[in-house]
Amino acid sequence: MAGPGVWSRLRAGLARTQARLTERLGGALDRPASLDTDTLAGLEEALIGADLGLDTTALVIERLEARLRRSDLGREERLRELLAGEIERLLTEGPPPPGAGRWPRVTLVVGVNGAGKTTSIAKLARRDLDAGRRVLLAAADTFRAAAIEQLALWGERLGVDVVRQAAGSDPASVVFDALQAARARRVDHLIVDTAGRLHNKAHLMAELAKIRRVVEREAADWSLGTLLVLDATTGQNALAQARAFLATASVDGVLLAKLDGTAKGGMVIAVAKELRLPVLYLGVGERPEDLVEFDAHEFAAALVA
Repeated sequence: MAGPGVWSRLRAGLARTQARLTERLGGALDRPASLDTDTLAGLEEALIGADLGLDTTALVIERLEARLRRSDLGREERLRELLAGEIERLLTEGPPPPGAGRWPRVTLVVGVNGAGKTTSIAKLARRDLDAGRRVLLAAADTFRAAAIEQLALWGERLGVDVVRQAAGSDPASVVFDALQAARARRVDHLIVDTAGRLHNKAHLMAELAKIRRVVEREAADWSLGTLLVLDATTGQNALAQARAFLATASVDGVLLAKLDGTAKGGMVIAVAKELRLPVLYLGVGERPEDLVEFDAHEFAAALVA
């Protein structure tokens, strides 16, 4: 179970979004729940401003109105409590996280350049180290020499080995070498950095498919998943990126990075509702330890605290 420090980081990461909600709604959050014309307009504006998206915002409001028409609330609840409850409900209606607790595993990390992919990989590695697991990184984003160097630098900082080849090498060859090393060293988690470009979808799809075939052949007894890293600061553009990846390759879950740098924390809800993907992690700072495993109840509470 996560300690209090984890939820403190989550609340700090959502501070800008929470401040925007409070600014738009004022004292309405703490009064007995009602949706008069002014409150309704303020709530709609606040949720859209937090980047829930039009459809998700409309659904939240529709459900709140239905809840307020019920006669079994038992007491006068605050709008804050009802809003948190409906957000949590939306977040738990999606598919469950894949392969939870299954080790050893291979995680393919995808995402456009600049989304925070490499830093997020370092955070995932730090979580493994803190949990006493053996971890290995594979620099399979061979399209950019800078990506290889950045991952190698993080490996040095964390004391984690990085399997790498020269820029321009076949990414599947890098993954093959990494799998052999992972087996020899009895690694628990192999995390693979993959190419982040989307301008040539056919090439990316073929590249990822080849990597998956190598993993399935060389590590058939390992759990395999694909984690999509999205930049929360880009708001609805991140949803467009996610849809592009979903049209190109299978994705098992989302890591939403840079949540601390935006007032668009509602992106988490939009991802879960509109993309039907489980949100697995939230990046709430720049340090390796600033990664929170997603918890719908804690997120909803922190968002409207």
